[in-house]
Amino acid sequence: MPESPTLSQFFDAWELFRVPTLAGTVAGAVLGFLGVYIVLRRMVFLTAALSQCAGLGVVIAFYLRTKAPYLANVITPTAGALLSTVAAALIPMFDPTPIGNRRDALLGALFLVGAAGTLALGTRIVEEIHDVESLLFGSAVVVLEKDLTALVFTGSLVFLIHLIFLRGFSQTSFDATDARVRGLPVKFIQLALLLTLALSISITTRILGALPVFAFSVMPAVAALRTASNIRRAMLLASVIGGASGFCGYVAAFLYNLPVGASQVLSTMAFLALTIGVEWVGPIVTGYLQPKRPI
Repeated sequence: MPESPTLSQFFDAWELFRVPTLAGTVAGAVLGFLGVYIVLRRMVFLTAALSQCAGLGVVIAFYLRTKAPYLANVITPTAGALLSTVAAALIPMFDPTPIGNRRDALLGALFLVGAAGTLALGTRIVEEIHDVESLLFGSAVVVLEKDLTALVFTGSLVFLIHLIFLRGFSQTSFDATDARVRGLPVKFIQLALLLTLALSISITTRILGALPVFAFSVMPAVAALRTASNIRRAMLLASVIGGASGFCGYVAAFLYNLPVGASQVLSTMAFLALTIGVEWVGPIVTGYLQPKRPI
């Protein structure tokens, strides 16, 4: 019976695993940070729809490249993911109806079109079927150096934008009425927020797949919001949890021979369970250690 891989073997072969591991870490950190907006604004379904539409954009790019090889340098998978994600993000933005059943139905339609379109077109590009499966379930085993560079650049740009305009994003996201009274361009700021979200989801979906991207966008933020005392601390903690989930998920996939995407999703769930446990146990321990007052 062959021996199970060990943690020391993983780090001995670090040069082999460095790029995909760091890619998952960077993606988790960026999406975890953005996830605070997603969770607090109740845009979880929007994130699911955008990740599926990003996958559809990549598959469309693969399909068009098979039909027009001379356009291979123009119709790139990254461009397909970005265009489809931005288009999908703008559709709900310009829906005049208030958030409700119609908006949910629209997001549901986008999700179904993205998922079904990816599967349908995937049957037309048999030579790229592995890439299609990776888009759906996540398989960040082979990540190129240029992919990691694109992730780092995108993440740095998104972090910089949100650092500069943090107050505006926060005010328009959590109290749009007050922001309008203060004279802030609410629609423009909300559009900018959606575009940074679409950019991040499109790039990370192209590299990691839709499943881990959705998990990174939701679970770290849920965990952070349960423990952090304010929004800024929640964003920092969510970014740390997301990055740790990406890293630990890849390590766990190596140690236990798991699919990388599924392992990263399970890592986000493990961190959420840990924060829930701390939330429950903390008051009990504090109460037990607190000195008793004499009767």
